Amino acid sequence: MTEPALRERKWHAVDVPEAFAALDTAPEGLTDEEARRRLERHGPNALEETPPTSAAVVFLRQFASPVIAILLFAFVLTAVLGEWLDAAVIAVALLVNAVIGFVQERRAEQAVRALMSLSQPHAHVVRNGRRLEVESAALVPGDVVLVESGSRIPADIRLVEAHALEVDESLLTGESEPVTKSTEAVAPEVGLGDRLSVGHSGTMVASGRGTGVVYATGARTELGAIAGLIKGAPETATPLKERMSRLSRIIAVAAVASAILVMAIGLLRGGDPMELLLVAVALAVAAVPEGLPIVLTVALAIGVTRMARRNAVVRRMLAVEALGSATVIGSDKTGTLTENRMTVRRLWSPVDGRIGPAAVRPHRRDITAEDPEHVDPYLLLLLCGALTNEATVRGEGVHRQAHGDPTEVALLDAAHNAGLLRAARDVMFPKTAEVHFEPARRFSATARRWGDREVLFVKGAPERVLAMCDGQAGESGVESVRPEDLHAAGERMAAEGLRLLALAMSRPYEPGTAPVDPKDPSGMVLLGLVGIMDPPREGARESVRACREAGIRVVMITGDHGVTARAIAAELGICEPDAPVLTYDQIVDLDGERLRAAVADVNVYARIPPEGKLRLVRALEANGEVVAVTGDGVNDAPALKAASVGVSMGRGGTDVAREASEIVLADDNFSTIVHAVEEGRVTFDNIRRAVFFLVSTGAAMVVALTVSTLLGWPLLMVPAQLLWLNLVTSALQDIALVFERAEPDLLRRPPRSAREGIVSPLLWQRIGVTGVVMAIGTLALFWWEWDRSGSLTAAQTVALTTMVVFMAFQAGNARSATQSVLRVPPYHNPLLVAATIGTFVLHVAALYFPPTQILLRVEPLDADAWWRIVAVAFSVLVVVEIEKAIRRALASRR
Repeated sequence: MTEPALRERKWHAVDVPEAFAALDTAPEGLTDEEARRRLERHGPNALEETPPTSAAVVFLRQFASPVIAILLFAFVLTAVLGEWLDAAVIAVALLVNAVIGFVQERRAEQAVRALMSLSQPHAHVVRNGRRLEVESAALVPGDVVLVESGSRIPADIRLVEAHALEVDESLLTGESEPVTKSTEAVAPEVGLGDRLSVGHSGTMVASGRGTGVVYATGARTELGAIAGLIKGAPETATPLKERMSRLSRIIAVAAVASAILVMAIGLLRGGDPMELLLVAVALAVAAVPEGLPIVLTVALAIGVTRMARRNAVVRRMLAVEALGSATVIGSDKTGTLTENRMTVRRLWSPVDGRIGPAAVRPHRRDITAEDPEHVDPYLLLLLCGALTNEATVRGEGVHRQAHGDPTEVALLDAAHNAGLLRAARDVMFPKTAEVHFEPARRFSATARRWGDREVLFVKGAPERVLAMCDGQAGESGVESVRPEDLHAAGERMAAEGLRLLALAMSRPYEPGTAPVDPKDPSGMVLLGLVGIMDPPREGARESVRACREAGIRVVMITGDHGVTARAIAAELGICEPDAPVLTYDQIVDLDGERLRAAVADVNVYARIPPEGKLRLVRALEANGEVVAVTGDGVNDAPALKAASVGVSMGRGGTDVAREASEIVLADDNFSTIVHAVEEGRVTFDNIRRAVFFLVSTGAAMVVALTVSTLLGWPLLMVPAQLLWLNLVTSALQDIALVFERAEPDLLRRPPRSAREGIVSPLLWQRIGVTGVVMAIGTLALFWWEWDRSGSLTAAQTVALTTMVVFMAFQAGNARSATQSVLRVPPYHNPLLVAATIGTFVLHVAALYFPPTQILLRVEPLDADAWWRIVAVAFSVLVVVEIEKAIRRALASRR
């Protein structure tokens, strides 16, 4: 069979004989020679490994930023001009930035390699009519493979035999309940989770055994398709990265424009070209906030630490702010919004016809001493579920652990919580006969001693159990069975998304005189229905409400059925009980425009495979949303990687999901995401404060240098002095600003617009005002000192010191965009107080320490100069306080 034909065939819809014929094989398997030929044609059963980006490429990529390009140009120019001291200082700044960026970006792309670890190293095959063990990489289409409980399926196979075969497909579908497999062909159009006649590479056999014929290997398997989606999904730039890029371009344009303007005017006025080049270098150094990468790293690192305290482990630092910018959270259901533990939630008994909660009053007496017909009907329901059950329990109290099928574990837990099993089941109710569950049989049965008599207990599909009953429990004993009662109750419970099981028992009989055949029971008494579901996590509803208040839309994207998904979503407040649910079958044929329209209104998506989840994420992002995606399975990995920020589960998640994500939840709890959103918003606010502080002081220097050059004055400050301002004196205060506390209304604000930059329009206006104020003050004192003393070094020292003191007052202005500095207590950020004092002490020391006097070309100042500097610098605080007061007054009038 040709390669395209293998890929296009719907193998789940192909009958067993047709599958053997199409793959040109037989139950005896391939011959060794034929297997070798097919291996050469189809290649090994392995996923292609993508080599990681080399360290050299990652390092060189750090110099691609526009602002870094300006510093590179300044470095080359100062070196050509022979200003070796300035060139060395600029080189150090460049190196620091590159190292910080390299450390942040350098990470291994391990998602595809984690997928490879899911491949089975060896497989049991039939070749030449004999059972062999071969490396799974040697499997080819047409091989006959044997699988059993505890093994991982090594390739995509069409099942030809299935004996009580249940497969855990959670890594592909996201749903933890094992799927019962069969050999019967299913409809071609069914989704991935409903293809009961095939087994997929990487999935785990939970119980039973089976045989299958391989139809896809390596990259052609469903697992390989997911690996292709991961490799093909470009990583979405985080909002902070995009905002930083825009800010870098603005700064670069402003710096270049200022340098060209000054050069042009200077040359027209007959200035010295070499001196003008030095001015251009000074302008470039002044305009570029060299301390910004350090501040960003510290701010994000603080966010990482705060998130870790709240059980959110950040793998990539930029994701801290990205989560704070999220407008949509696309959440998986199982294990994130729910407990990932099947639980009995509803009980129905025909005695009173009431559908009640699973919590019943605990039984305090020895139930074996009571007559079965006089036991509370709801307790009898739970007891029947526990006695027709293959799950096991180990340990007691907090150490108690149940093992087995999730549904049977749920029934056993419910009986235990009701106080019905005070000792081992086989001690209280000795087992005399048992019929195990088989898919074709659709029920299980167990005969047990109850006191001095025996009872046969049955559980199974409601229709199958109903067919074996001639009576049902009633108020006055056994009554004639009324099928309409069960059907009505079943419909109401199914509408809640519950998985239903019917329970029945025989009339008690003397040991050894069983009137019913456990393999084909009849004459049974219907006890009622149990409704089982993976329930919502505690606190999840409150977290969804908190997201809504924060302006974040929560969307459920699950591989589960639509009815179950809507029931859970409605209970959590994600949607209304009658809200529409879209399945993959409904969205698969929608074009981009129609899908974008659909995702704008619908909050619940069911039966969604990996490629569907990826399409939904891209459609939401195309609508301008900043999307955070949660997930734990291999099926979630492509969407996790493509989203603005991927959030995976730490406890129950797969390695693939964790490697494709930026944030890992240590407790697998949706509530943790809300805490992480809050910390992300705090981080962004603090980055905004720091950027305002840096850019405003940089703008002041650009204005001051430009004006002084146009006036024909000598150079206001040398490049080394400008780097001292940007990297040393401002850095301490800038870093301290990222330790500010969260503002009270933080989670009541809507998410920031994707079009809004790091610096808001209000802050750009304030940068303009304060930049002019600080420039005028610096120019005035430079001219005063130069005119008074005639010393250029003294004048440059005064200009430098004036900017240092201006920065101290500007740090206070940066603490809040709207509140007065008097209403933001200093003790809320003691680090900023210490940094401001430390900066001042450091600068004073530099003025009097001979080595720094040489490096910075400064000299000590007298007391009069200090008084003038403090008085002038205080003006920036006064101006901003007046501006804030005017804005508050105007806002109150509206």
